[in-house]
Amino acid sequence: MSSVSIPDQSHSVSFREAFFVWLKIAALSFGGPAGQIAVMHRILVDEKRWISESRFLHALNYCMLLPGPEAQQLATYIGWLMHRTAGGIMAGGLFILPGVFAIMGLSYIYAAYGNVGFIAALFFGLKAAVLAIVIQAVVRVGRRALRNNVMIAIAAIAFVAIFFFNVSFPIIIIAAGLIGFLGAKSGRPEFEAVTHGGGKETALVDNLLSDETPEHARPTAARAV
Repeated sequence: MSSVSIPDQSHSVSFREAFFVWLKIAALSFGGPAGQIAVMHRILVDEKRWISESRFLHALNYCMLLPGPEAQQLATYIGWLMHRTAGGIMAGGLFILPGVFAIMGLSYIYAAYGNVGFIAALFFGLKAAVLAIVIQAVVRVGRRALRNNVMIAIAAIAFVAIFFFNVSFPIIIIAAGLIGFLGAKSGRPEFEAVTHGGGKETALVDNLLSDETPEHARPTAARAV
């Protein structure tokens, strides 16, 4: 991977280093989207300080609005932000590779041997562990994302609506978005956007970009094609 050259890169993270970090994230990403997002947050925000918490959550908000797996979209976006198209392909591709190998191996075992008691027992034990991972992930990300009582109340109402009353997920998303839009328009401090900031103690990507759109992220017709 060291032979890959990314032009106009202005931060200190090499493509080779990013490759092994994304591989680590992929290998540790158990527990579905909640667990995967929590692993990315812990490694990229807390440990490596490649991207700030505000920019991470900002990107996560957009990825959750898109169809498809938000965790992989988030990985692809951050990889692209740091190392352009090659970085996005690398991060997004590595993100699914461990799962591909695991499902291929399990499919082979099932096709060759049928229902194997050892494998069934293994998954039975994993259920409790994965549940714990998901709960810890929800608490970890929730603490960072829900910055005030208004956001906590919106999250609680959304949970009650979808869990107890089976309200459609798109309706909840649209309603929450409208509340946020009206709250921001009214000038309520609870809905103020958090800037990404800069300075020597800031995460690498944010110190480079601040609140500006990076050159390779600016829309053009050619890039869209």
